[in-house]
Amino acid sequence: MKKLLFALFFSTLLISGCTEESSTDSVKTEDIQGIVASTKETTEKHDVSKFEEYELQDVIDGDTIRIKYNGSSEKVRFLLVDTPETNHETLGVQPFGPEAKEFAKQLLAGQDTVYLEFDVSYRDKYKRLLAYVYTKDGISVQEQLLKNGLARVAYIYEPNTKHVDWFKSIQKTAQQSAIGIWSVEDYVTNRGYDKEAYDEAVKKEKQSKADEDDSNKSSSNESCKIKGNINSKGNKIYHMPGQRDYDNTIAEEMFCTEEEAVENGFVPAKQ
Repeated sequence: MKKLLFALFFSTLLISGCTEESSTDSVKTEDIQGIVASTKETTEKHDVSKFEEYELQDVIDGDTIRIKYNGSSEKVRFLLVDTPETNHETLGVQPFGPEAKEFAKQLLAGQDTVYLEFDVSYRDKYKRLLAYVYTKDGISVQEQLLKNGLARVAYIYEPNTKHVDWFKSIQKTAQQSAIGIWSVEDYVTNRGYDKEAYDEAVKKEKQSKADEDDSNKSSSNESCKIKGNINSKGNKIYHMPGQRDYDNTIAEEMFCTEEEAVENGFVPAKQ
């Protein structure tokens, strides 16, 4: 149950985003802003002086941005990580996808440029640029996505494996902490993300909570032992355990306290 708290906390944005705009979206954005603000203050800053600086144009997804590259507008795919989708033509919106995108947007907010660290190969088979992405003050975007449970290590293809061990160690910590995408069992797979597993986990969590509420209600009712009865004259009388007629009284209402019985118009039995 505890593992799902983070999942349900972050899924609020996803659920509301699929239905209609609401105040929930702004609350979620503020939550992510808080995480990013803390990240900027406390996380390790890397030396980007040897990396290449480019104009940042847009954040497309949790793992993709657009930059100005050699005079052209081009997409940059984050090397070695994969975040859930936000607008996939077949997969649609996946849990934690909007949060990963918002996190990347907030981390890069107010920056007109980014620093790119390239590996051996610059492009993938789709001709997209491949790079490790850093903010102007040296924060690794990939590192923070993994650290906060918003991405998995994926698409490990030689020769672009420079930081794979580093990224896997960060991912392991997130897994052990069961945060973000790792808070829902079987949601993350070797092929990507399983929305059905997420939906099933949420369904079970809701049912568990409903069962717990029913159990609490039942326990509460069992502790309410004051019998309320309406006699032939229409008088409302309540009987306390131990009184003479208590066992023979047929309760039309049960109360937990005498105050509750009085509030409902009942008076105490004389014996």
